[in-house]
Amino acid sequence: MLATVVKPMHREGYRFVAIFAAITVGLFLIAQPLGWIGVGLTVWCYYFFRDPDRVTPVREGLIISPADGVVQMISEAVPPEELGLGPDPMTRVAVFMNVFNCHVNRAPIAGRIEKIAYRPGKFFNASLDKASIDNERNGLSIRMEDGRAIGVVQIAGLVARRIVCEVKEGQAIQTGERFGMIRFGSRLDIYLPEGVAPLVALGQGTIAGETVLADLRGTETARLGAVR
Repeated sequence: MLATVVKPMHREGYRFVAIFAAITVGLFLIAQPLGWIGVGLTVWCYYFFRDPDRVTPVREGLIISPADGVVQMISEAVPPEELGLGPDPMTRVAVFMNVFNCHVNRAPIAGRIEKIAYRPGKFFNASLDKASIDNERNGLSIRMEDGRAIGVVQIAGLVARRIVCEVKEGQAIQTGERFGMIRFGSRLDIYLPEGVAPLVALGQGTIAGETVLADLRGTETARLGAVR
């Protein structure tokens, strides 16, 4: 029961939790009600930086969600030029993370990280379509064994102020393996290879490292969803 509530914390969170805790002590010295507000914010900060283990489907060909959140957009879009994925539109699945989601990002598929490209930018609301173009972002191109590549782009949001990438170019990575995080609200764009249809619907919740976004071997057409 305890393990369902208490989760490991990403190392990025230690200093933030310490800062929140120190402020909470100060608030208690000013007024007890303020102190309890600080306690709530400190717990939220820990919860934001949680880094739980996930059970990743390991069947070859499955593309797994790199982020917790909600499928906000499925559309055809040209991937960021700096990733070198070509000028043709690819199917883009955008997963929006709010400030209550786990923000640790995971590799959508196994392969070799061919390119990592960081681009500074603005901090528009990550739910806007223009965030893919204008916002600060960090993109990874992952080359699979069959020669095809997948693009995954970390996009900073309205309150996000740091993108963390913990992998390097040339590094081999496994499906579901952690590769970074974004602090305080953001979005992940996944660019699927040609001919691969998403197996998630708009508005569907996703779990990083667990939810199947697409299947390289599948023949199913894009799915529709209904709120029930």
